[in-house]
Amino acid sequence: MANSGDYQIFEAGDVTLQSGRVFPSLRLAYKTYGALNAAKDNVIVYPTSFGAQHSDIEWLIERGGALDPERYFIVIPNLFGNGLSSSPSNSRGQLGEAPFPLISYHDAVAVQRRLLVEQFGIAKIALVYGWSMGGMQAYHWATCHPDMVERAAVVCGSARCSPYNAVFLEAVKAALTADPAFEDGRFTRKPEAGLRAMGRVYAGWAMSYEFYRDETWRESGFGSLEDYLAVSWDMAFAHRDADNLLAQIATWQNGDVSRCAAFAGDLDRALAAVRARIVLMPGQTDRYFDWRDNEAELGRLVNARSAELRPIPSIHGHRAGNPIRIPADRAFINAAVSSLLQS
Repeated sequence: MANSGDYQIFEAGDVTLQSGRVFPSLRLAYKTYGALNAAKDNVIVYPTSFGAQHSDIEWLIERGGALDPERYFIVIPNLFGNGLSSSPSNSRGQLGEAPFPLISYHDAVAVQRRLLVEQFGIAKIALVYGWSMGGMQAYHWATCHPDMVERAAVVCGSARCSPYNAVFLEAVKAALTADPAFEDGRFTRKPEAGLRAMGRVYAGWAMSYEFYRDETWRESGFGSLEDYLAVSWDMAFAHRDADNLLAQIATWQNGDVSRCAAFAGDLDRALAAVRARIVLMPGQTDRYFDWRDNEAELGRLVNARSAELRPIPSIHGHRAGNPIRIPADRAFINAAVSSLLQS
């Protein structure tokens, strides 16, 4: 374990990935909040979402909130490819000129589990909570480690990446890699035009039809739609490394809880493995993690201690699951998660 500023590094060593490729000296960045109790039963795992680092999702960890650091020991593992854990931007020393490999959610959760067990001696997790790519990780946790996970909250996520979702990501990739800076499978310099184009593509998918129809962006002080797009989306990904974004898109597109030796692609069998109390919280107007995927999954969670579908009644699309400045959606999520933790 190493310390890097406000977070720590778990040195996982040489890890054989699902693909069969060995990643030398794989590193998992993480941050903890609160204290582990004597029984080690107050653990919440809170994985990061697309392009996010732990500092981007700390807003949900607050005294009196659902993720209360005075009651729980909260661990945020940074997903591979986010620039803190092993990523294209920080792994040239280990990989040389070899391309960055696909790291699946199964790979990520396996290393996260090693962190909890080897570093802290944790055998039970009170809750795995995640939004978007974090929600997909929460699903993988509940499926792959059913004896360890007591509760799971999947917010704007799904058990696998749907074809519709994958097409959205193809549009994002196409916008980003159309930049002249993309050569021979990687970026030779920062693709500023590609990152702006990516933001514009994201703007249409991340928010809902109703959000734009009702000009809801005016509530945030924008005088025109163009002002909203330019300020909120043109630079949305400018602070991230483009190769890192591509690596996480690959993880996302290949996401499937059943894509492993244990389940051999059988989604029904994978979802039947879940034993946790699980709440699926899709955004009612989310355009790429469609609530109907969660509805279909609900009936397959046949062995879960309880399984509930609680769509977030919001016009903020996918952003309803990350409502930093949306009080109503924030209150809905806090109430749902608090109820789950009390069950």
